[in-house]
Amino acid sequence: MSGPNTISPDPEKRGYHDVRPSSKDDAEYAVGKMDDFEDHEVFKQGAAVEFRTVGWIRASVIMLKVIFATGVLSIPVAMSSLGAVGGALSVIAWGALNTYTAVIQGDFRNNHPGVHSIADMAREVGGVVVKEITGALFIVAYVLCTGSGILGVSIGLNALSHHAACTVWWSFLAYVVVAACASVRKFHQIGWLTWAGFISIFIAVFIVVVAVTLRDRPASAPQTGDFELGYYAIAYPTFASGMVASCTIFVSSAGTSAFLPVISEMRNPRDYRKSLFVCMGIVNAAYLSFSLVVYRWCGSWVASPSLGSAGQTVKMVAYGVGLIGLVVSACLYLHVAAKYCFVRLLRNTHHLQENTLVHWATWLGLTFGLASISFILAEAIPVFNYLLALTGSICFAPIAISLPGWLWIHDHKPWMKGSALQQVAYWLHVALIPLGVFICVGGTYGVVELIIQAYATGLIGTAFSCADNSNSS
Repeated sequence: MSGPNTISPDPEKRGYHDVRPSSKDDAEYAVGKMDDFEDHEVFKQGAAVEFRTVGWIRASVIMLKVIFATGVLSIPVAMSSLGAVGGALSVIAWGALNTYTAVIQGDFRNNHPGVHSIADMAREVGGVVVKEITGALFIVAYVLCTGSGILGVSIGLNALSHHAACTVWWSFLAYVVVAACASVRKFHQIGWLTWAGFISIFIAVFIVVVAVTLRDRPASAPQTGDFELGYYAIAYPTFASGMVASCTIFVSSAGTSAFLPVISEMRNPRDYRKSLFVCMGIVNAAYLSFSLVVYRWCGSWVASPSLGSAGQTVKMVAYGVGLIGLVVSACLYLHVAAKYCFVRLLRNTHHLQENTLVHWATWLGLTFGLASISFILAEAIPVFNYLLALTGSICFAPIAISLPGWLWIHDHKPWMKGSALQQVAYWLHVALIPLGVFICVGGTYGVVELIIQAYATGLIGTAFSCADNSNSS
């Protein structure tokens, strides 16, 4: 199937991928087009505050850390609902689809000057109303993701301290640290954090993966007598639990809209695809291998997050190693949401790239303000996988499935009456729109249903509870 790198039928909409000089005149035209695109970039090179400093390798690591962490900690739980075959197919299918829709987003961004965020793309195809709806979903998505990160840090601190303090205090400490780290203005400046964060969480998960294979039985299972492992190749979940599991796997690699602000800070936005393919290749391979091993050895006794699946000692080691990764994940989610609002508020003003009082007051107000909302949500929905599934269904289904289909259709209208293959490609992209709507409605119903059941059965206590959320012994 031809992808979104197809040359736009409108020469004025051709982007970086379409500049192929074959003569002196063509080369001069290409230089002129490049200058034109540079003029439309949100962050200008040579300004007082230089944002365009990220190379493609560092960009791939930033993308890795945005995607990798919460997903790998929640997918084994989802597999306990879908079974090994269903879970593995879901990881592969959602990973492939999310990679492809990320290609669509990146190419659309580079083919349309002045586009900085997913909301700007929505404006191109649907006008101001669609832009504002998309922008709101984007902010809510990453505020919820930040909340899941704060919740994960509080679980880790409880595990390391044997619940030495009220959980709310641990969450508040996580909020302060995450907001402070996210207040660093440029992706380039937090690049070293992304390296440290990715390495730490990767090692932490690897420790757990190895440790679960060395146990006679799962740490959460009865330690004496017979027990049912709960491992199934094919499972038969209810609609609600199946949708929650599917949304959990989907959201684990759906945060590709956060890559768009990263492109705006790359020295060469044309290198986006290299960064994307490196990131998603590593992420999907790790998700599939790690989650299958943990589910095979833990079955239905897998912990949420999965770092607690190998017993208290290993849990403390894993959280000790991976805590910085959880902090960095929440930091990046918050940074992305705040950067979107920051650019929206100060775009086309001198405050955007100058160290003025308005510049700093706006930036710090956004980071700490949005972090406060994330903290409240983390305390209101204190179950890790439910918080992630809710994020996937309400927010990422529309902006990571439906909208990319619309973006592709917008740039390929002639394909509707083109060759047979072009028509097939066109209608397959049209099908992404109702698919996103189905995941949004069905997933939200499933999550709400399970949250209600969890409160009724006591799985979730009261909001802002001091109770131990790490199940430490």
